[in-house]
Amino acid sequence: MPLTILVTGFGPFPTAPFNPTEPLVRRLARIRRPALADVRLVPHVFATSYEAVDRELPRLVARYAPDAILMFGLAARRPALSIETRARNAVSALLPDAARGFAAGRTILRGGPAARSFSPWCRHLPPALRATRVPVYLSRDAGRYVCNYLCWRALEATMRPRGPLAAFVHVPKIARGPHPDRHRRSLTADDLARAGAALLIAVAAEARRAPR
Repeated sequence: MPLTILVTGFGPFPTAPFNPTEPLVRRLARIRRPALADVRLVPHVFATSYEAVDRELPRLVARYAPDAILMFGLAARRPALSIETRARNAVSALLPDAARGFAAGRTILRGGPAARSFSPWCRHLPPALRATRVPVYLSRDAGRYVCNYLCWRALEATMRPRGPLAAFVHVPKIARGPHPDRHRRSLTADDLARAGAALLIAVAAEARRAPR
């Protein structure tokens, strides 16, 4: 039975005029691998706003009924890819989104738990990147911005009957030309594409094993 994987990224936001997850998602949508022969990839780039997530994620899930959602976001200060293991029930009151808006309140779900965890299988994603030689680690802190907000909303979708699998990957700032620091190598768009392909294959394999 064919699989459907929703692959998402974000556009720019106030502190990031270039968001590498946008071209990454476009590139992954064109990927062709034998391990993905039975997979329909649905790419989507959210405007980096709370309203866009609330408006578009439910529509995407209802329209495509994805077996899995693989989400990417930018964490410019991180040195490597990071696989998020939980979403925090918290939002920033300081940094506006790309629409100059803020989430309502300091929490996503008033009276809800402090955090929600991704499925334990996400902890097995880093080994999938070993052959790519792209550095990766597990993270327990998805921040308090729109990325974390999407994590929380996606986890809500996984809790429904026949809900999709979900994984969120933060990517670091990438090199867009000669890197001035010769002693520290930045990741490139090609690095992200290799890592993204490996993650897609791993997510597809997990989705095939999941009961449907």
